[in-house]
Amino acid sequence: TSALPYANGSIHIGHLVEYIQTDIWTRYQKMCGHDCVYVCAADTHGTPIMMKARELGVKPEDFVIGQQAEQAKDFKDFGVDFDIYSSTNSEENRILSEEVYTKMRDAGHTLVKPVKQLYCDHDKMFLPDRFVKGTCPNCGSPDQYGDSCDKCGATYAPTELKGPYCATCRSTPVERSSDHILFKLNDFREFLKEWMPQHTQKEVAAKLMEWFEGDLRDWDISRDAPYFGFEIPGFKEKYFYVWIDAPIGYIASTWQWCKQNGKKFEDYWKNEETEIYHFIGKDITYFHLLFWPAMLKSTDFKMPTQVFVHGHLTVNGEKMSKSKGTSIKARTYLNHLDPMYLRYYYASKLTSRVDDLDLNVTDFVNRVNSDLVGKITNLGSRGAQMLKKRIDGKLGSLSSAGAAGAASGGEALVRSAQAKADAIGLLYEAREYARALNEIREIADETNRYFDEKAPWNMIKEDVEGTRAVLTATLNIFRLLAIYLKP
Repeated sequence: TSALPYANGSIHIGHLVEYIQTDIWTRYQKMCGHDCVYVCAADTHGTPIMMKARELGVKPEDFVIGQQAEQAKDFKDFGVDFDIYSSTNSEENRILSEEVYTKMRDAGHTLVKPVKQLYCDHDKMFLPDRFVKGTCPNCGSPDQYGDSCDKCGATYAPTELKGPYCATCRSTPVERSSDHILFKLNDFREFLKEWMPQHTQKEVAAKLMEWFEGDLRDWDISRDAPYFGFEIPGFKEKYFYVWIDAPIGYIASTWQWCKQNGKKFEDYWKNEETEIYHFIGKDITYFHLLFWPAMLKSTDFKMPTQVFVHGHLTVNGEKMSKSKGTSIKARTYLNHLDPMYLRYYYASKLTSRVDDLDLNVTDFVNRVNSDLVGKITNLGSRGAQMLKKRIDGKLGSLSSAGAAGAASGGEALVRSAQAKADAIGLLYEAREYARALNEIREIADETNRYFDEKAPWNMIKEDVEGTRAVLTATLNIFRLLAIYLKP
């Protein structure tokens, strides 16, 4: 799975880091013959969706259908090959959200209590997390949302913000009390403390272990009307917080895929032999490594095998910015450039670590021109054109060295390239794409040197079969390069 993109805006090139990373890994698994299913969905609930639909004069249900279709088209055109791209606003997700909540409630892991909230008199509504901003109570960073801090990662209640203000009208809200449903996360403290470090990268676990220095706080899983989402069973005008039904969307999307493909849902999310991998950004680790496994522990669904965390995208060393023109929509890119260029560039920088990835425009141009065009594509182009135009278009034997033995070394070069298959595969498996591409580039460099040293444009004047052997070796390696680059 990849994190579900929120349906209140277009996909941009920053989002694509994660989906390309996941897609590469999934393609590799399928090339290995594994039964691998890549599921994702548009995250369609919450107040921002409701407010955006209201602004456009449409129903939220209709708005998210259009957003989901737009997102699906952008992903498809970038070669991101989901087995299903669904929506969290589905009947399957509603059923499963109610099921998970009911099991949590019946096991005694929820409680109801009055919660002080911020209310905007101007907009006549309670302000959910993303509709209130203020100064982080933990680190003092300004302009942080009401649920978590982008700077230090702390989570808190909106009422804990210092100097809060309404994010839409900027007026100062007032406090009001309302009964809310809370999930007792601390019930799972010991389980999570043991489980979490074994199921993500060491640097991520080290950071999250700081949260176990004290008790884990109760998590508010309800929101007051008006709200676009699923109503909570047994309550009027109370809705599931979006972070309840969003991850359950992974399960719901799988269920939909099973229905469409004649599969048994139980073989996936209720089978101990199934392996479940989540790819997420570093800003949502708390939700996926604490809240989500605690929710699953209350049910009979399979726990994640691993949660792979990646860094964010910067452009020319800086955070993406609309004013600087570096916040580029996926569709804007697609209107001007080949999507495979960006896939290759991201892969050339992606590792298994949580480091941020920088899109340097000059480096991007150089890598595409030098690596993809100059080193790899050029090999196939030069070899195939000469074989077709100067000989008869037919490949020969790798061991056919010609009258003067001029093509010697070609067979060994092909064998050497073939021998790197396992090493490259292991690097794909480990999400070390940058290292995998380094290995692939080394093969291309060595083959280009071989081609230039043999100079088939001269050799053909005296030794046609030797030239054929050189071109045969070159094109066989080009084929291998294409296979190695297929993910």
